Amino acid sequence: MFQVLPYLAQYKINVKNEILAGLTTALALVPEVVAFALLAHISPLVGIGSAFIICLITSIFGGRPGMISGAAGSVAVVIVALVAQHGVEYLFLAVALMGVLQIAVGLLRFGKFIRLVPQPVVYGFVNGLAVIIFMAQLEQFKVPGAGGEDQWLQGTPLLLMLGLVALTMAIVYLLPKLTKAVPASLAAIIIVSALVIGGNLDTKSVGDIASIKGGLPTLHWPQVPLTWATLALVLPYSVIMALVGLTESLLTLTVVDEMTDTRGHGNQDCVAQGLANVASGLTGGMGGCAMIGQTMVNLESRGRGRLSGVVAALALALFVVAGSSLIEQLPLAALVGVMFMVVIGTFEWASLRILRRMPRADVLVMLLVTLVTAVSQNLALAVLLGVVISALVFAWENAKRIRARKHTDAAGTRHYEIYGPLFFGSVQAFTDKFDVQQDPTQVVIDFRESRVADMSGIDALHKLTERYHRLGKTLHLRHLSPDCRQLLRNAGALIEVNIQEDPEYRVVTAE
Repeated sequence: MFQVLPYLAQYKINVKNEILAGLTTALALVPEVVAFALLAHISPLVGIGSAFIICLITSIFGGRPGMISGAAGSVAVVIVALVAQHGVEYLFLAVALMGVLQIAVGLLRFGKFIRLVPQPVVYGFVNGLAVIIFMAQLEQFKVPGAGGEDQWLQGTPLLLMLGLVALTMAIVYLLPKLTKAVPASLAAIIIVSALVIGGNLDTKSVGDIASIKGGLPTLHWPQVPLTWATLALVLPYSVIMALVGLTESLLTLTVVDEMTDTRGHGNQDCVAQGLANVASGLTGGMGGCAMIGQTMVNLESRGRGRLSGVVAALALALFVVAGSSLIEQLPLAALVGVMFMVVIGTFEWASLRILRRMPRADVLVMLLVTLVTAVSQNLALAVLLGVVISALVFAWENAKRIRARKHTDAAGTRHYEIYGPLFFGSVQAFTDKFDVQQDPTQVVIDFRESRVADMSGIDALHKLTERYHRLGKTLHLRHLSPDCRQLLRNAGALIEVNIQEDPEYRVVTAE
């Protein structure tokens, strides 16, 4: 049940720090959002407007205070083909439909399945995103050449850019050792910007990417025919965007939980992300999700409550409406330096320190997820691949653990005491443990230390029963847990087994 006072208290957590963190985060959002918009072949203003809408709604309604959402690059990669082939109007409809799907996921409480993501996959996801953020910053070291193609900076411009980046990183690193009154990232941006603007240094600025001057987003219904053909066209993009967005958001939520030693609400955040994307699509915007880089900027600036996200969103709106001329003068070197420090803070260095102590399968999963995330930027694919491989490794390891202790009692009955789960991976090893030809007429399989887990296990029992039956022998199952018995009952006519009732398991009712 929603409680007003605890919710309002999330806006009162150290107001000064929250406001300063929000301003810092907004400055870090601008170049990233503009770059992602250009990547998707849409106007930078569309990207900034989307970031404003998404950041504001998720900050107010989201399940993880302190987490920053916006127009993310992982979603922008998905929509490039749609925009190029069909135009932005189809994009707006796809984004709105994406939001509807995310709301449905949250309401159905499917967000809990993020718990199934193993730690090596989380490590790989975070490390892959750190690589993506780093590679994105390298684009700021390029300028248009004479032929229109991008070229790397050279000579004095390159040295100046590197020097300013290094100065920014030094300020971010050293300032907290002296004072924590002001977020180090914000102080670094202000100091380096003052140095560049006051010294009239010739270096790349935000305005060199694109102009951010404009107005706030307004209601805009997608100008597309509302037909089944249109739905069939945009639905695949919407599904992929919804999965990618929720994957990045929920895993970012998990990372923030670990960093702040608190717990967010995944299903609530799914609904908030969906509401934000519906609003973005219906105001002519692109899709978005949690942005781990900007979230780290916010956290490192001591933003922990909802107010920092709200301030970041309002600051973005202010930049567009009234402060564009000033923001466009900010040197990109300062923002790149801040993001480089974010990369250092985001990368899970602990995963490298424990590399030799991790199981080889976990190392493989972590490296694979990192590689797929960095190369394809398809987060849903990378995480799904990691989860599938981890599940297969788990199944293989458990398949090897099934054991059978055998003995014959005084009555001549052969007993097999099974240890380990009976499921699709262990069926063959289970079947090989029985000597059907040499066993006596009465055989008991004891499942006290085991359980039948799936249909493959049921089928294995059915086939084993038939083998004994053909030789005139009877197979009994003992000590089946209630869930295993229910599983066998549900199988119905598909299986014929003789379950031996065990007096030990009778229910004693209170008198």
